[in-house]
Amino acid sequence: MNILIASCGTRNKIVRYFKHALEGRGRVIATDCSPNAPALYEADGYYIVPRITEPGYLDVLYDICRKEQITGILSLIDPELSLLALHQEEFRRLQTTVIGSSYELCERTLNKWAMYQWLTEHGYRCARSYMDVEAFVADAAAGLITYPVFVKPARGSASIAISVAYDEETVRLLVSHGEDMMIQEFLGGQEIGADCYIDLISQKTVSIFTKKKLVMRAGETDKGISFQDDKLFALIEKFIAESGFLGQIDIDIFDMDGEYYISEVNPRFGGGYPHAFECGVDHMELIVNNLEGRENEVITGRYEEGLVMMKYNEIMLRKGSVDT
Repeated sequence: MNILIASCGTRNKIVRYFKHALEGRGRVIATDCSPNAPALYEADGYYIVPRITEPGYLDVLYDICRKEQITGILSLIDPELSLLALHQEEFRRLQTTVIGSSYELCERTLNKWAMYQWLTEHGYRCARSYMDVEAFVADAAAGLITYPVFVKPARGSASIAISVAYDEETVRLLVSHGEDMMIQEFLGGQEIGADCYIDLISQKTVSIFTKKKLVMRAGETDKGISFQDDKLFALIEKFIAESGFLGQIDIDIFDMDGEYYISEVNPRFGGGYPHAFECGVDHMELIVNNLEGRENEVITGRYEEGLVMMKYNEIMLRKGSVDT
């Protein structure tokens, strides 16, 4: 069994964890468009590939899957999730399973406005959001929403191009200088991250790990502490069942005075997943079990509370040139 991790970037630990899961059973192959992606050099084999937007990119992946006899493929960046999902039949013909959710769900998670509409239609608490500036201004005047608010692209990830506005003038300025900008209520409660795995065979949620985010950096959890709450577990299970996600997903949630608000979903391994793994929540093993045709038992809650994750920097040196 061999697994291909596409667009591996700086996710060195994800590569290491998969190598641990496949030890003696298979190889981990990694790809990236940059030769300076450090996670490449943690893998058993690697390929420098074109950018995902370039013509022929998928053909390169297909060739790698044939050559390396890839059993399962996953990506670590949001835009590629939709691409893989859209072409899962082509991968299946190569006997390669795309480890992830459907194209529709990948697209919904990339579109914050579409996600907001789905959440409100299904009765989930979430941040009040607007695409219409005048509707926002009217609600602000009526006291239905207060400043500050976030102004962000409706499509995007990694907290790119997000601004905070404290008045109407700033909101109008930010919206006028962006494309498809969304205005979103500021949630000031405790931010929570949930790392979840939905079994590819049974389609049931078999693992949920939750952490309170203590420090954030560049849109990722820099420090966090593990905790458990049955009410939150039940909410997450209900949300996943109604949504239809598969495989690994990462959910951002806010605790507002004891009520949970769903913020965003990333249908991939999030930057904070190492916290779960180091607490004994091994989703790589769950993936391997599924690829071998075995359903996983439910392991939600099988971890210790109060364990603090603290990220720190590491470096890697390789021979290169100023042109790489």
